Amino acid sequence: MTEQMRIVQQRELGGPEVLEIAKVPVPDLGATRILVRVHAAGVNPVDWKLRQHGYWLTPPFAQGFDVSGVVVAVSQGSSRFSVGDEVYGMPNYPDRPDAYADYVAAPARRFARKPGGLDHVHASALPLAALTAWQALVDTAGVEDGQRVLVHAAAGGVGHLAVQIAKARGAHVIGTASAAKHGMLRELGADELVDYTAVDFAEAVRDVDVVLDAIGGDYLERSLRVLRPGGVYVGVSNPLDEEMIVERATAVGVRGATVCVEPDHTQLEEITALVESGRLRPVVSETFPLEDVAKAHEHSQSGRTTGKVVLTLI
Repeated sequence: MTEQMRIVQQRELGGPEVLEIAKVPVPDLGATRILVRVHAAGVNPVDWKLRQHGYWLTPPFAQGFDVSGVVVAVSQGSSRFSVGDEVYGMPNYPDRPDAYADYVAAPARRFARKPGGLDHVHASALPLAALTAWQALVDTAGVEDGQRVLVHAAAGGVGHLAVQIAKARGAHVIGTASAAKHGMLRELGADELVDYTAVDFAEAVRDVDVVLDAIGGDYLERSLRVLRPGGVYVGVSNPLDEEMIVERATAVGVRGATVCVEPDHTQLEEITALVESGRLRPVVSETFPLEDVAKAHEHSQSGRTTGKVVLTLI
């Protein structure tokens, strides 16, 4: 295709003001890939952290990892989807952020069919956050029926989905969140809630089987104290801390691990099934048109977001 498309790029590291909308050619397909017309793109904390620090990326680079949209072209050798299929996924994580764009081309196995009954805005809120929660709770911690699971930042992007995934697996779910967000979390299935602004969760919670921590810092030591012997602490704020986390957890008789999310179409299909069965509902607090991407980053970075922030392209 010779058509031009919009894409959010940055030529230097910095604040939201470094984000700019460029015009570039629509990407070529390549083998076993699909081309998706993006209807909505999720905004994640990793996006603005990359904008500020780069980490494994050096400017110039584009932005965004979550998409929901419609297949407009399919390469030879790819049989998972057909033109017109509605799909969602995390197409090019972690090497090539390019989801804040009108079109994205990626391997077909990075996508799953969009959950029925869910619009593109809410579907785009799912992939990275829901896969992070799934890989932390199911793959790493092996959450089972009857276990007690503590989710920190329970109203956040990963947290509100983790609450529901743990609940769907039969867990008793405890969440930390400000009091204003307790009502929403009860609707999503949380059994107990701790207002971290008024109470030290380490004094209010005991005998937990699994802790999912998206905050880090001093939450680590306090979380280890609330785990029962043999429990599991899973950190998702900084996977580079794993050696330290394992060492500190082992010292107190529990298991420590970190999770760095990976694309997985099979797990996305499990997530789709939860959505379609009514057991998983993404919450979107704010939407912004692509032109207001800087405002979207500011809102996400404020730390006051409930659920997810989403960019709309159509």
